[in-house]
Amino acid sequence: MRVVREWTARGKEFVRQRRDPVAVQTTRSAAAATVAYVIALRLSPEAAPLTAPLTALLVVQVTLYSTLTTGFRRVNAVVAGVVVAILFSLLVGLTWWSLGLLILASLIVGRIVRVHEFVPEVAISAMLVLGVTSVGDMAWARILETVIGAVVGLSFNLILVPPVWVEEAGESIEGLARRVRQLMLRLGEQAAARTPHHEAAARLHEARRLDHDISEVDADLRQAEDSLRFNPRVREGLLNRIVLRTGLDTLEICTVVLRVLARTLTDLAREREPGPLFQPETGALVEQLLSEISDAVVSFAVLVTSSVSESAESAEDRLSAELRQAATTRDRLARLLLEDVRADSRQWQLHGALLAEADRILDEMDTEHRSHRLMEELDRHTREQRERLPRITRTRDRLRVPGLPRRNRRGGFGRSQ
Repeated sequence: MRVVREWTARGKEFVRQRRDPVAVQTTRSAAAATVAYVIALRLSPEAAPLTAPLTALLVVQVTLYSTLTTGFRRVNAVVAGVVVAILFSLLVGLTWWSLGLLILASLIVGRIVRVHEFVPEVAISAMLVLGVTSVGDMAWARILETVIGAVVGLSFNLILVPPVWVEEAGESIEGLARRVRQLMLRLGEQAAARTPHHEAAARLHEARRLDHDISEVDADLRQAEDSLRFNPRVREGLLNRIVLRTGLDTLEICTVVLRVLARTLTDLAREREPGPLFQPETGALVEQLLSEISDAVVSFAVLVTSSVSESAESAEDRLSAELRQAATTRDRLARLLLEDVRADSRQWQLHGALLAEADRILDEMDTEHRSHRLMEELDRHTREQRERLPRITRTRDRLRVPGLPRRNRRGGFGRSQ
C-alpha cells in the first residue's frame, strides 16, 4: 500500500507539473516559434526570416483570451511601424536626426492605433526596416513574416485550447485564507496573554505584509479569468469569474479589517503595558472569537473555490454554522467588555473598535450578503454586455437551450475542463 501511495503521489505531481503555467508557456511558445520559422522559410524572400518566430513567440500566451488580444495588437504594432518606416525612407532616408524623428513619430502612432503595451514595438519595427538598403522588399517581407508568426501563434491556441487555470487560482485563494487564519490565531493568543508592545507591533507588521500576498493572488486570478474568456471548455465563464472575483474581494476586505484589528490590539498593548490586554475571562473569549472567525475565513475560501455544487452546499452549511457560533461568542464578549469598561473606562474606545472589526468581518462573509452581491454583479455584467453588444446578446438568448440546470447562486466555482 505504501508503494501504491508513493506512485499515486508521484503521478499527481507529474500531472501538476505538466499543467504548470510556466511549463505550458515554454513548451507552446517554443513549438509555435519553430512552426512559424519553417513556414516563413518557404514563403518569405528573406534567407533567415526570424521575424516570424519572434512574432509567434510573443503572440502565444497561456490563455486563449490573452493570445487573441495581444496577437491582434502586436500585428497592428508591427504593420504600423513598417508603414512609418516606408514613409520616412521615401522622404528623408536614414540620418541621426531622422532616426530621432522616426522614433518619436512611431511612439505617437503607437498611441494613436492603441497597441497598448506594444507601443515600443512600433518604433523597433520602424528602425529595423529603415536600417536596411532595399527598404521596399524588406518592408513587405517583414509584414509577411509578422502575419505568418501571428497566424501560427493564434492557431496554436485556437486548435490546441489552453487549459483553464482556475485550480491554481483557487489554491492561491485558499492559501491566502489559511495565512489570514494563522495570523488571527496568533492575535487571539496575544489577546489572552500578557503581551509586550513590541510583540503586538510584530503582528501588525505581519498583517500589513498580507497586502503583498493579495497582489500575488490577484495576478493568479486575472490569469484564471482570462483563461475562461472565449474558452469552449467553459459553459458558465461569467458566473465562475464573478464567484472567484467577489470571493477575493471579500478576503481582501477581511485582511484590511484584520490589519485594523492588529492595530487596535497594538495600541491596547502599548496603553496597558506591562499589564495584560484584558481580564483573563475576557481575553480567553477574544481568543475563542478570533479562532472561530479564522475557521470561517477558511470555510469561506473553500466555498468560493468548490469544484461542484455538492461541495459548495456542504461548504456553505459549514460556513453558516461557524458564523452563527462566532456571532454567539461575539455577543458574550460584548457583555464581558461592557462589564470591564464599567470597572475601568480607560481605552474604552479600543474595546468598541474590537467588536466593530469583528462585526465587519462576520458581515462580509455572511451567506445572504454574498448572495446579494453575486446577483448584483451578474446583473451589472449582463446589463453592460447588452449595452455593448446588443445583437450578439439577442442572438445568444435565442439560441440558448431552455431547461438547462443552473448552478446554485451561492455555489462554488465549477471547474469545467
